[in-house]
Amino acid sequence: MSTEMKSNVMSVVYFALVFACGDAGAVAQEPVPPARSTLGKPTPVATKPAVRKFVAEDLPTAKVPHKITMLTLDGKPADWRTLDFATLPVVGGEHAVVSAPDAEWGFRLHNYLIHHDGRYWCMWSHGPKVEDWPTQHVRYAVSDDGLQWSEARPIMQPPADPYAFIARGFWLRDGELLALAARYKGHGAFGVDKELTLEAYVWDKSADAWKHKGRVYDNAINNFAPQKLSSGPWMTTRRDARFNCTMLVGGVKALDDWKAFPVSGYRNPETKFAPDEPIFWEQPDGRLVAAFRDNGGSMRLFQATSNDQGRTWTKPELTNYPNATSKVYSLRLAGDGPLAMIGNANPKIGRREMYVGLSDDGLTFTRLVRLDIPSPRATTFQYPHAIEHDGHLLIAFSNKKTQIEVLKVPVDRLKVQ
Repeated sequence: MSTEMKSNVMSVVYFALVFACGDAGAVAQEPVPPARSTLGKPTPVATKPAVRKFVAEDLPTAKVPHKITMLTLDGKPADWRTLDFATLPVVGGEHAVVSAPDAEWGFRLHNYLIHHDGRYWCMWSHGPKVEDWPTQHVRYAVSDDGLQWSEARPIMQPPADPYAFIARGFWLRDGELLALAARYKGHGAFGVDKELTLEAYVWDKSADAWKHKGRVYDNAINNFAPQKLSSGPWMTTRRDARFNCTMLVGGVKALDDWKAFPVSGYRNPETKFAPDEPIFWEQPDGRLVAAFRDNGGSMRLFQATSNDQGRTWTKPELTNYPNATSKVYSLRLAGDGPLAMIGNANPKIGRREMYVGLSDDGLTFTRLVRLDIPSPRATTFQYPHAIEHDGHLLIAFSNKKTQIEVLKVPVDRLKVQ
């Protein structure tokens, strides 16, 4: 079998699993109707799993015992297969739409936030009806309060077919506001002959526009913007066009000055682990903790750690933290607050609900709360990103991959859980 044929087979298997887990690439043609809150009411019918042949608990890899306990509830290691998610606390907030679909551009995903120069900024991938299709580009909007958003404007113009861009986050570097985007060729960023690069655009306030700053790294798509390590350099996660995961460390001397340190190849034949969309956070003692979405069907996160600021990593091991084969995001709340991790933590229903896990030590999460996201009918919420500002956690996410929304939650509501 040729290399290209193997890549195509891998893509078919991957998207079949993703579709079954509630991450279907098909999107709605019409905007999502106005929403109403469910806070304080029984779990609505819309959150119940649809009748379908696929059952997450039946996947062989979903039954493999975990090696790292990452979630404990009521003092005991949690098992998502037996956990009654309907009994978990619910936290709500103010809800708003950032960008709704239109007839020409019906796809919206990969949203990121920052608060800069007195305003909230939100960016996202903006494309045709199919995810990561040619001509997809990146747009942004701004807001004074995180709820009322400006009209969307492009960071770059839609590229000519067969090229496309994926939004990769805001990065405040040396006083400049940068917008990162991965550029690639064809349908999706992964496979052969992708010409994948990570590019940076800089905000020119005087021109009220974005301008191309330069290339950050070849054959790279990050997951979130670089974070400053306590030892001085920046670090960001990187996947190449074949899903191999490395950590990029550097970014101080120049925009393109990085060293890559391996973490994991795409598929482990022993554990079936297929890493995707890694995140990391730094502990008070300087140790780094990384968490990985698994496309291998375990329905849980994998974890690896580094004791030398990202140069070497332990072998990723399976945890008991549930994940519906979807992207997660973590941030530490201000004022010695807990580490918060946001994602789709109920594999039984895929991406129909979003949860926040809270950890006091950055290793074991001891609280899990469901976000009350208003919706008039069954839908999916995915790819969260969040920032804390002025006592609130602003969480951006995509509704059914067609609409970018935010939920503004008072931080105190999370800290009391």
